Amino acid sequence: MDAEKLTEKILALVPEAAPEENKQFISFLVPADKLKYLASQLREKKELDFDFLFCLTGVDRGTDLGVVYHLASTTHQHELVLKVRTPDRENPVFDTVSDLWKTADFLEREVWDLFGIRFRGHSDLRRIFLEEDWIGYPLRKDYKDDINIVEL
Repeated sequence: MDAEKLTEKILALVPEAAPEENKQFISFLVPADKLKYLASQLREKKELDFDFLFCLTGVDRGTDLGVVYHLASTTHQHELVLKVRTPDRENPVFDTVSDLWKTADFLEREVWDLFGIRFRGHSDLRRIFLEEDWIGYPLRKDYKDDINIVEL
């Protein structure tokens, strides 16, 4: 499926999705409340068949926190990037996609551990790298470490 047709299909599913310019991938900024619906449709519809989540990462843009999802269809050989954002830095929450793609299980735990972004519906959201008593989220731009001071 070419980029134009894929874009049409995504916009038909979630008209609020905003296409973003990206030279490598078809990319959309998706409203957080539409993420789970869109992800499930991308996974389940045979003409889309996004069966592989190959990257999920947290992002701190300074003003907001977000998650970026890189998806691929091994059947149809197309790829897609979905992005969600929230201005809520105190309690950032997005729906889990770990029930759709098993690779999201550990990746969402990593984002929780290092960015403090929670995933609603995740079955085992606990730290994966840091100790349980760790305070703060080291990949956030506002994180301060008084012991291991590294400033650029």
